[in-house]
Amino acid sequence: MFRYLSAAAIAAATLLPGLAQAQEATDPNVTARHAMMQLYAYNLGVLGGMAQARIEYDPELATEAATAIYHVSMAHADRMWPEGTEAGATEDSRALPAIWENRAEFDAAAEALTAAAESAMGTVGTDLASLQAGVGGIGQSCSGCHRTFRQPE
Repeated sequence: MFRYLSAAAIAAATLLPGLAQAQEATDPNVTARHAMMQLYAYNLGVLGGMAQARIEYDPELATEAATAIYHVSMAHADRMWPEGTEAGATEDSRALPAIWENRAEFDAAAEALTAAAESAMGTVGTDLASLQAGVGGIGQSCSGCHRTFRQPE
């Protein structure tokens, strides 16, 4: 019995680390980027819903959503975008090589989102027209970056 348990323990010690690696095929940087994009999408969905009258306009909620987008944009850390995590190089990534080929342009696009969100934070709670303008600025920033730096689905 002891021999079987020892053999099972040795087999588990040998095989389990490989299984854990197989389950972690997606680079943690890509996972972090996806989480960041989900937070953008959730909060932009709130603002867009109000702008399109699918959600009742709520100045406090609008300000909270714009503030969340601003704070998430501040986490646009270099460590989440290391070379070698582009589409095709790692599982689940849609990042184009243009990010690393034109890093200054990519960083400028990230800064534009931060600026648009910061501007929106101060205006989206004013009235619906201000919210619509603020959402437009954030949306333009998002789509501009995605057109240039993200692989289509």
